[in-house]
Amino acid sequence: MIPKDELDVDAAARAGLQKLGYKQEMKRSRGLVHILFMTLAIMAVPYGLAAPIATSLVAGGPAVIIWGWILVSVLTQTLALSLAEICSKYPTSAGAYYWCYRLASPRTRVLASWINGWLTVVGVWTIALSVTFGTAQLVVAGAGIYHPEWIATAWQTYVIFLGVTAVASIFCLFLNKYLPAIDIICACWTGLGIIVIMICLSVKAAAGRRSPSFALGYFDPSSSGWTPGWSFFIGLLPPAYTYSAIGMIASMAEEVHNPSEILPKAITWSIPIGALSGVVFLLPILFTLPDVATLLQVASGQPIGVMFTLVMGSKAGGFGLWFIIFGIGMFCAISISCAASRATWAFARDKAIPFHHSFSKVNPHLQDVPVNAFLLSTAIQLLLGLIYLGSSAAFNAFVGVAVMCLGASYAMPVAISLLNGRQDMHDAPFSLGRFGTVINAIAVLWIMFAMVLFSMPAVIPVTKSTMNYASVVFVGFGVISAVWYIINGRLYYTGPPIQEESSVSSDSNRSASSFSTELSGLICRDSRHNAAHHLHTARVLDTNECHSIS
Repeated sequence: MIPKDELDVDAAARAGLQKLGYKQEMKRSRGLVHILFMTLAIMAVPYGLAAPIATSLVAGGPAVIIWGWILVSVLTQTLALSLAEICSKYPTSAGAYYWCYRLASPRTRVLASWINGWLTVVGVWTIALSVTFGTAQLVVAGAGIYHPEWIATAWQTYVIFLGVTAVASIFCLFLNKYLPAIDIICACWTGLGIIVIMICLSVKAAAGRRSPSFALGYFDPSSSGWTPGWSFFIGLLPPAYTYSAIGMIASMAEEVHNPSEILPKAITWSIPIGALSGVVFLLPILFTLPDVATLLQVASGQPIGVMFTLVMGSKAGGFGLWFIIFGIGMFCAISISCAASRATWAFARDKAIPFHHSFSKVNPHLQDVPVNAFLLSTAIQLLLGLIYLGSSAAFNAFVGVAVMCLGASYAMPVAISLLNGRQDMHDAPFSLGRFGTVINAIAVLWIMFAMVLFSMPAVIPVTKSTMNYASVVFVGFGVISAVWYIINGRLYYTGPPIQEESSVSSDSNRSASSFSTELSGLICRDSRHNAAHHLHTARVLDTNECHSIS
């Protein structure tokens, strides 16, 4: 039985959603613990730091890994606070593109929301792709522990990717009501996994122990080819990737009991929790790190399995720690696929996606899952995954594109709010107060810098295999969005609905109708008065004529 206070909160949330212009279609089943753990599941700190660890090693090693993580955590906190403030006022699954529409001027808001919406959906599709495909590559790394001579072909990796996607899809489509519980299990798995990894690495240290000066201060950028300063910034890519999807949780707003209060807490609390867990995860690795050159020579480019094996001194030990990271990757794939489907569904609901009538439907027989939107999101990921068969370098660009698109979609509403002098944020339930301007400005500047970082190659001189095509793909998606706007969007997309505007329009119509009625009444009364006057005058004239004849 659902508690009465929870029903009251859901009723208030439903009424609040109607004021934002939407009707309640999803079941509200998530509280603070569920949505916070889902945020952490999407973040997947150990997976996000371990999977691209080769980039950090190339960029400089231990100093970049630990201090880069702390620096990016501090900068990302400003973005989390900025998003939490806006989200507290406009808690809808439409997310950032809705926020742009509400904050921008009437002249530009339709186009701003269109651009932001496509940045959002492209971002969630490609970030989900990076997680599922990255987990598939992690499977290859795990197999390499026992079969180091085996080098997976492109099509073998793609088949593994299909398997990972299939597992995530089964959970999202058929076990939707259990996903809040699965997020809790994920949090327990991640927390216990970090503790197990910390203890095992610290106790075994089969590859030797490193001094504090090495673990916290060793910096060698020679492998990257960049200058030391820029090489350090290149090393920020893995932490930035880990935090890139913090705003995706806004897509779950219409499934949260009290979104105006719970979502801001989940977004802001996730950063310090994630930062702390990242430090606990990284320090044992840095103090027991094997020879960096050996790790960078791994054929698959994914050294995490070899690293754990060398530190543990056995294949079984290495595989056990690898399995913890793999489990976190699978949990992340489930949560991020779920959030991506909600973002897709919300944009289709506002008629911005082709065949929106189909993709905006919610299936009541599968526990209110937007099945068609989920299938669209998954199908696009599978098609994009085929690029890996032709060029791994071109495919790897999608990781950068994901971060760039999501970052731009987050920065847009924050920047618009800044340009408005933050006037719309004064009554936000989660207010940043007098510090809001500084926090917003730092967040926007950080996103702009991160987008430049993800456009750069990790190493120079650039070769065909190390070229970063992220900026090219980013511009390509932008061109596709612009062309679709010219063909279809400008004719059918009017932006998200706003009930207040509808009410004002209705009141205006009622006022105009009332005025017309009153005016008609006055005209009729005046006409009757004039007719009576003319009739009376005619009668007087007739009487006078009669008297004259007499």
